[in-house]
Amino acid sequence: MTRKPNLLSPNAALPHPLCREAHQLAEPAEPRRNRRPDPCRPRVVIVGGGFAGIHAANGLARLPVDVTLVDRRNHHTFQPLLYQVALAVLSPADIAQPIRTILRKRRNTQVLMDEVAGIDISAREISLASGAQLPYDYLVLATGATHSYFGKDEWALLAPGLKTIEDALEIRRRVLLAFELAERQMVEHGWHPALNFVVIGGGPTGVELAGAISDIAQLYMRRDFRHIDPAKSRVLLLEGSPRILAAYPDDLSAKAEAALTRLGVEVHTNTHVTGIGPGWVEAAGKRMDAVVTLWAAGVQASPLGKLLDAPLDRRGCVLVDAHLNPPGLPEVFVLGDLAHLEQDGRQVPGVAQPAMQMGDHAAKMIAADLAGAERPAFRYFDKGDMATIGRMDAVAKVEWPFKAHINGFPAWVTWLTVHIFFLIGFRNRLSVFAAWIWTYFTFTRGARLITGDQRLPGWQDQIAAGRVAPPVPPPPPTQSPNLSS
Repeated sequence: MTRKPNLLSPNAALPHPLCREAHQLAEPAEPRRNRRPDPCRPRVVIVGGGFAGIHAANGLARLPVDVTLVDRRNHHTFQPLLYQVALAVLSPADIAQPIRTILRKRRNTQVLMDEVAGIDISAREISLASGAQLPYDYLVLATGATHSYFGKDEWALLAPGLKTIEDALEIRRRVLLAFELAERQMVEHGWHPALNFVVIGGGPTGVELAGAISDIAQLYMRRDFRHIDPAKSRVLLLEGSPRILAAYPDDLSAKAEAALTRLGVEVHTNTHVTGIGPGWVEAAGKRMDAVVTLWAAGVQASPLGKLLDAPLDRRGCVLVDAHLNPPGLPEVFVLGDLAHLEQDGRQVPGVAQPAMQMGDHAAKMIAADLAGAERPAFRYFDKGDMATIGRMDAVAKVEWPFKAHINGFPAWVTWLTVHIFFLIGFRNRLSVFAAWIWTYFTFTRGARLITGDQRLPGWQDQIAAGRVAPPVPPPPPTQSPNLSS
């Protein structure tokens, strides 16, 4: 019978403070592929395979520690490009890579696909959904954030958000299916419900989704259908605050709204959504039809933070100090979207840049402990923010290597370059770059696949309501250069 690894044994010995390896920070981990954990080495458990978790694991690779990374999925997702999967520019494999592949050269690291069910702070042990117990000397929590519907969780089925590959595929299914159902309805009955796409939330995700949907309708599908005109679709962006991209400077926010308007997106600010139903959205006292409704209005921290019994903010983020520790828990590091860290009187934003830097810094603090040195305080180095708007436009607040506000095509090229650089894996960079070049020059998108259910919430209700009103006359036939005589 095979003996279980020490990392899963609740009786595993704690590392001795005078362990010979504790100060050998420059030595690489054991080269043996199947090296068993050494009871003399500190055990680091990382929960979450996002930006913070991966960076922490990479930073610990050459330290004399044994690392276990736990994630309920087997892949790391490059979240800034999720919307491009959702709108059929990229395939899921272009922006995701197995965590094991990313960390396969880290000989001191093992990966478990499992989910945390409990945390025992006093015993320094976490419980997994599989029933296993995982002891730790250092615990790194980096499980990110999820959608927040502000107490209206029933809206989730009607207005999906965008945080995972599964979310992106569901959005892609709904958007593409809307056009297909409209074409079929037109062929069979001579009319179709209005193609209104409603995006709720004017942050970067909402702006990018709205611009990309408009691109699909105006450019990429204009020659694909014979009985409907996709360009007559409406894209509505609803934002409750006075301006979109509220975290950006005023001038960039105004330029983003102008760019969306040029794309045909109807931007409605100071508009609070009060109801969402199958095929409709209620906002500002009015009800509007919506063939597809998407949610980009709010996020909340992963529920894992509540298991620490530490102070939380209103979004469920764990309050941490300058060393990324909750109060009284120096062996626990909370990173990324799950952490609430104040710097210069403002909360560090929950985006990719701070998460990467926090992951790197957590590894440095563990290294300092092993060397008997003082832990360095974390300070977020802001390099800027960017949001893309449609096919060839973007806004960028550049903080490094120079300070500038740029928009339009130069900002778009900057956005492309930065995202290619930060993608993990040469194959991913090559495939994404090829997909973007192909899309740019051919006006076609290669991932327009509809999988799963072929129904849309509220579609049949809109059809039933339309039967009592005069049908919409079909548009005049258009000649397509792709048609053969």
